[in-house]
Amino acid sequence: MLRLVRIALAMCALLGTATALAQGAYPNKPVKIIVTFTTGGAADFSARVIGDQLSRMWNQQVVVENRIGAGGSIGVEQVFRSPADGYTLLLASNTHAINQAMFSNLSFDLLKDFTPVMLTTSTPIVLAVNPRVQAKDMKEFTAMLRANPGKVDYTTCGVATAHHFAMELYKYATKTFAVHIPHRGCSPAVTDAVAGQVDVVVASLAAVLPFAKQGKLRILGLTTRERSPSVPEISTFRESGLKELANYEVENYYGLLAPVGTPKDVLARLEADVRKVLAMPEVKSRLTNGGLDLFVGSPAQFTTLLTGDIAKFREAIKIAGIKPE
Repeated sequence: MLRLVRIALAMCALLGTATALAQGAYPNKPVKIIVTFTTGGAADFSARVIGDQLSRMWNQQVVVENRIGAGGSIGVEQVFRSPADGYTLLLASNTHAINQAMFSNLSFDLLKDFTPVMLTTSTPIVLAVNPRVQAKDMKEFTAMLRANPGKVDYTTCGVATAHHFAMELYKYATKTFAVHIPHRGCSPAVTDAVAGQVDVVVASLAAVLPFAKQGKLRILGLTTRERSPSVPEISTFRESGLKELANYEVENYYGLLAPVGTPKDVLARLEADVRKVLAMPEVKSRLTNGGLDLFVGSPAQFTTLLTGDIAKFREAIKIAGIKPE
């Protein structure tokens, strides 16, 4: 009898171990990546390229879900309230760092309530115009604004996005004035600029590039410190010849965040597999052709970047008087 009891206990232990192993095998169900921007933009494109390859690697579905609204805060809160198990991730950008710096009533803290997985990609923010605009570069564009204060409208991907922030800093630096017409995403903003509803758009290169190649928009400058490998022929604001823009720089990057408390082995698996994806030549080619650059960085580098940007944006918001609209 005692022997039978021991056998039964051993079998239960083995079954328990097998169950634990099955539960611990990540991923064993669909993984969701929350993108807080509309489809067709740089963030969405980045998430879908990475998600497609992860899905093939894992033989498991990776779903990209677009949750827009409140400058991205609705989607961030969804991830914040999700289980910390690695099955709901956030495709974060510096727009979320801006929101953290600007809004005091957020229900979450980007630094305390999330754990970085890794940095993945970046895309320059560009200022582009409808071809009917006469300005051919940033110097001519600035002169046009100075000659027509308040008479030029510009659109961006939304209020308190990196794109909005980039233009407001440009206006502050050059002492110019233009009227902001925000959209809910880069794609609709670019579409309106192509259609001539608004002559000026500040958006991600990935959203603008297809129309620039077709001659439907003209890119006047990049907000980044350096030129982009995707469009090496396009100069930066810093290269405009305007002394007010000599130190101008607004970067636009993307990376994956998970809710704080996500198991370390799951985070390690995610980072390792995303790195493998970004090392694939076909992935790099697809991203570059879409106006995105690789911006691979460790969790520690992601934390440092977010921390520094939140501090920088808080100071800049105070100096430039930028407020939510």
